[in-house]
Amino acid sequence: MQELDRLIRRHQNWSRLSAAFLYAVCVSVALNMFWEPGGVYASGITGAAQLIAAVVQRWFNFALPGGIKMTDVFPTGTWLFLLNVPLFILAWRKIGHRFTMFTFLAVVFSTIMLRLIHVPTLTTDPIICGIFGAVVNGFGTGFALRNNISTGGLDILGLVIRKRTGSSIGQVNIAFNIIIVVLAGAMYSWPHALISALSIFINGRIIDSLYTRQQRLQVMIVTAKPHEVINTIQSELRHGITIVHDVEGAFKHQEKTILFTVISRAEMNDLGSAVKKADQYAFVSMTEAVKIMGRFYEPQIR
Repeated sequence: MQELDRLIRRHQNWSRLSAAFLYAVCVSVALNMFWEPGGVYASGITGAAQLIAAVVQRWFNFALPGGIKMTDVFPTGTWLFLLNVPLFILAWRKIGHRFTMFTFLAVVFSTIMLRLIHVPTLTTDPIICGIFGAVVNGFGTGFALRNNISTGGLDILGLVIRKRTGSSIGQVNIAFNIIIVVLAGAMYSWPHALISALSIFINGRIIDSLYTRQQRLQVMIVTAKPHEVINTIQSELRHGITIVHDVEGAFKHQEKTILFTVISRAEMNDLGSAVKKADQYAFVSMTEAVKIMGRFYEPQIR
């Protein structure tokens, strides 16, 4: 058993490391190929790093000893790392140590890749750059979150706030990024700021489409084998179930039982398999749960 646990943990570590590296590549491509050539600002801490780097380049790009300019020492990637340092501390205290270590690796990989990956500029059209940059970055961020690591920045704040309020990470990102859009518009151009807002919105939607663990579904199961279904679901998914006895099907007038439970969208296929295993004739209906009040089992991020 200990050997199996060790193998599972090793596999999880490799998955997280791969996700951290993939995110670093995605954010570097999004930033170097699309956002910066199109004058579009990213979401969250990446967008804040872009703004600070642009301010330094415009007003504080003086030469240091040896003829090195400030932008050479503090490019966007360096600011990205520095702005994440206090958030590493927050994640270490509020979320989990292993989670924080892999998040740290994701940010370090990103800082390095932003310097190493030099891709050709395909277009400078801000709309095209904003859309495709958001899709590429959103894919990398969502994939990282699915593997229980953060990409730093607002992802950490989003996870902490979601534990308290239940808001989705994409929604938290959009709320915080209003500040980025306003600052970008005030300092540079409002058309580019509005395109940045569109890019941020698309980025948040892509994240939510991939990171489905925070999305809740209410499940109704009509079955003639309630005990088998309950035992299977609780052994495989560990969710509570509410039972409604003595219901009758209108077609054959058979006695049935209705079971209600709430799951995450990521568990949808697992629940379907569990119900089919216990009762292949059960009727299952799933609807989106807008708000959950009360206790809901969720695996802890570590």
